[in-house]
Amino acid sequence: MCGLFVVMKHSEATEKRRTFGIISHPDAGKTTLTEKLLLFGGAIQTAGAVKNNKIKKAATSDFMEIEKQRGISVATSVMAFQYQGKQINILDTPGHKDFAEDTFRTLTAVDSVILVIDCANGVEEQTEKLMEVCRMRKTPVIIFINKMDREGKEAFDLLDELEKSLSIRVCPLTWPIGMGDRFQGVYNIYQKGLNLFSANKTKISQDVVSITSLESQELDELVGESPATELRDELAMVEGVYDAFNRDAYLKGDVAPVFFGSAVNNFGVKELLDTFCEISPSPRGRDTDKRRIEPSEEKFTGFVFKIHANLDPKHRDRIAFLRIVSGKFERNQFYFHVRGDKKMKFPNPTSFMAQDKSVIDEAFPGDVVGLYDSGNFKIGDTLTEGERMMFQGIPSFSPEIFQELENLDPLKSKQLDKGIRQLIDEGVAQLFIQQPGNRKIVGTVGQLQFEVIAYRLMHEYGANCRFVPRNYVKACWLTSENEEEMDRFKKAKFNHMATDKDENWVFLAETPFLLSMAEQDYPNITFHKSSEFKLQRKD
Repeated sequence: MCGLFVVMKHSEATEKRRTFGIISHPDAGKTTLTEKLLLFGGAIQTAGAVKNNKIKKAATSDFMEIEKQRGISVATSVMAFQYQGKQINILDTPGHKDFAEDTFRTLTAVDSVILVIDCANGVEEQTEKLMEVCRMRKTPVIIFINKMDREGKEAFDLLDELEKSLSIRVCPLTWPIGMGDRFQGVYNIYQKGLNLFSANKTKISQDVVSITSLESQELDELVGESPATELRDELAMVEGVYDAFNRDAYLKGDVAPVFFGSAVNNFGVKELLDTFCEISPSPRGRDTDKRRIEPSEEKFTGFVFKIHANLDPKHRDRIAFLRIVSGKFERNQFYFHVRGDKKMKFPNPTSFMAQDKSVIDEAFPGDVVGLYDSGNFKIGDTLTEGERMMFQGIPSFSPEIFQELENLDPLKSKQLDKGIRQLIDEGVAQLFIQQPGNRKIVGTVGQLQFEVIAYRLMHEYGANCRFVPRNYVKACWLTSENEEEMDRFKKAKFNHMATDKDENWVFLAETPFLLSMAEQDYPNITFHKSSEFKLQRKD
């Protein structure tokens, strides 16, 4: 009987979890929407402005100092709160393309996504790339069309653009009443009611009026005769053009419900959150190299999708973010670190509200737990109760831009070395060491990452440095069973050889042609285009 109670408790706890990511093109209002969801969820009492470089109060989810200065998110934030009997886990991701690696990895840890669109700009380049990942993974997507209090594209034009550019059917569940200066709120198609809000950028303003019939004279009195007529006509068109909402199609990733609103003014956010809680999926299973793991399984499993150093600069801590896939995670229990082939226990596992952490005793599928780490974890690592398997699908990227890290203060060499290695462990870049001289070559997928790394090295480690561009186009990890051919290659390409932080050999190619010639001339060497092949080894 006791065992049955434990299983039921686990099942009920899992069903209550909702873990999702918020994604968008930069400046679409993603971090603002995150804050307002926290506001409506009661997790915070006052929201901060998140605009331009004149930030006086930074967004709750932007906790790194450079994020506060630049007004952009450069790392995924994790936030949890309770709402309507559900445990809501939000992962707010960077929007800037230079930090797409962090976003793509985060998408492996969520069960659904809210995609934020700027009503004036519509679908943008980064939006399309993020949506490709969601389609590939069959991740359910809800779309929030933001900034309706500004002039932008017409609602029907936006829906057409979404379907064409993102290759997904849409289904509007709310509808805007006007736009820009004429924007008065939204009609909730899903709940069949009108909700009007007074604009308030910092607190919830619950000036809510509900009507049961669109034909009611009350609608004309509330919004005006002309806007009421326009709303009725547009909703009639919506009903004729778009299918009724089908939750199964949404859960399969075939249909994206659409909401309209203004996050900064709290318009349409409550409708989004209420409906999300009702229709979004509970935690889903994940594939491993051996079998599929379902959240209902009793034994604990989880994977590390993010590592962050100095989450609290005062304590110089390093935290591994673990997504729980199955079973129950318990404090001070021993778990098996598959790649490291050892057992570990965690006396202080934490949950998050951005940078604020609290120690937890247990966690369930869907939850994201922070584990204090002294260097044991790498992105993609798996924890189990003893089973040897590795979760799959956590992307690894090949750098596209290479720059040499130069130390401007020889007295701080140790701080620089420690700092760059800890930041590399976070997955923001790759580090390659060239001889002679232990020269440090850093490779990234975006130029802005170098600025962030230099800033963090100075402010978190006291290491003053600069980056000097190097003319490489591709890093290739080398493996071969032919030691003689490998030795010949390393001697021939000495000036282009390096080792990564795990001392694996890497060839840094200056042009695609030279890389192609090397692959032809040395057929017994495998040129890996990313470091992902290393995850299967106990290195």
